[in-house]
Amino acid sequence: MSFGPPPSVYTQSALAADRSRGRRRRRLLGAIAAAVAIVLCVGGGLLWYHSAGDGKGRTDAKPARQSPDEVRDNRLNMERAPVSPEGQTVVRHDEDLAKGVTRHSPGVWATDKIVARAVANRITGYKIGNTLDPDNTAWTLRLDGSVCAVSRDITVDGRTAVVVQPAHGICGQVLMFDVGTGKQLWKQKIPAADFAYVTDTNIALTRGVVAIAWGEGSAAYDMDSGRRLWNTTLVTSQCHDMGYAGGPALLALVVCKQSDERTYRVEKLAPRSGKVLWQYPVSKGIQAVYLPSSDPPVIAVAAGDLTVTDLITLDPDKGELRATISLKKYEPYCDPEILGYFGVVDKCTGIVVGRDRVFVMSKDSTELFKPANHITAFDIGKGKAVATFQGREFQSVLPVRMNGDDLILYRASLDDVQPAALVDWNPRTGKETPYLLFHLPQGTEKYGGKVQDNPESSFILYRDGHAFFVPYQLEFDDYRKGGSVVSVFGVGTAGLKH
Repeated sequence: MSFGPPPSVYTQSALAADRSRGRRRRRLLGAIAAAVAIVLCVGGGLLWYHSAGDGKGRTDAKPARQSPDEVRDNRLNMERAPVSPEGQTVVRHDEDLAKGVTRHSPGVWATDKIVARAVANRITGYKIGNTLDPDNTAWTLRLDGSVCAVSRDITVDGRTAVVVQPAHGICGQVLMFDVGTGKQLWKQKIPAADFAYVTDTNIALTRGVVAIAWGEGSAAYDMDSGRRLWNTTLVTSQCHDMGYAGGPALLALVVCKQSDERTYRVEKLAPRSGKVLWQYPVSKGIQAVYLPSSDPPVIAVAAGDLTVTDLITLDPDKGELRATISLKKYEPYCDPEILGYFGVVDKCTGIVVGRDRVFVMSKDSTELFKPANHITAFDIGKGKAVATFQGREFQSVLPVRMNGDDLILYRASLDDVQPAALVDWNPRTGKETPYLLFHLPQGTEKYGGKVQDNPESSFILYRDGHAFFVPYQLEFDDYRKGGSVVSVFGVGTAGLKH
């Protein structure tokens, strides 16, 4: 029985070369796009292409009622297209930075009325709607220290949790808060967290439970009361939980240290007891493991290198191998964010997992006058490609989230003619529906104000008809100068609500 893919032939130097070529290509395409803008204008409007996807997939996605303490599942809650795809700014907040200052800002969450942002030692909620409001701050939650770890998930009733660093560099506190109101619901000291640092602390939410791991131990808390349910330390075992994937289920990434070698396994846990329900041993020689999805279980592995080389899909009931997908030509973006800080094992920016499809973003094309990249839909059970969504010249595409069994993706723009777009793609029929069309502010060299949409440095969130663009850290382009930088920028429909 196979426990994983063969070692990759790719090296770190090859990865660096690939990324360097991609960046050079984006700069070159930007210049070419400006030169040919007048040609594009002659085209007479926007063209919405349909991909020739050959996968049938599921067709039974229906709205489903979830419990208040469940993690919001976009596969069960399909958003309809807005009245008009014409976009307008619905929220914007800029932060002033002194010369040479960088502020880490790892978290963002949204409801239908509030988008909340974690920056350093505070979390602030901003009102969505009227951007002419000079003070769109709804609330600010002051913390006992800087944010160490965040879950990108939010419960159905609008709660989430963060880990905080109260003092001495130790990530020793967890708190739950309401995103809509900014109210702190509870906070607890994490036991035996003397070696919990910002580089290795991870937090995940699943139904009724908040789970935290920091490489030297773990703990889980009741979501409503903050009561500790279970915890582990290295005293009990030389194998320990490195991180969790939450959502519909709770998966643990377990690492075992034997001599100078590390081995990994993935376990499905009973959230309230920590009991192991099944385990999947990852083959030796794997350098890193990530958990893009807990249900269906999907793991991303770096075989023979530090870069993710393959996806492995597992049976949700028994943990047995279903399929292996090579990512040789793909860019999953599973690497830890912000130069090693705030690394999350449960999210890969270039991967979105549905009920029976996994969507992966390709690497940038190095050919001019060809689509910048594409997104491929793979059958989770068979590991075979079943549909492809092509980007365009100068316009790369990024998977953002599921929308029932459809995929919502972001299509970037490098010129002033073709707008950026949030698009709903049905991989079964190939139908492409524009949800939002807009241009992002580019700012100025002197005053800053550019909105970041690069998946290497920012996160894109879509919720309740609004698209939000938030950088992982706040810094001015020229570190020798200070200035204003965009902390959060949101777009919604300009159409009237009926």
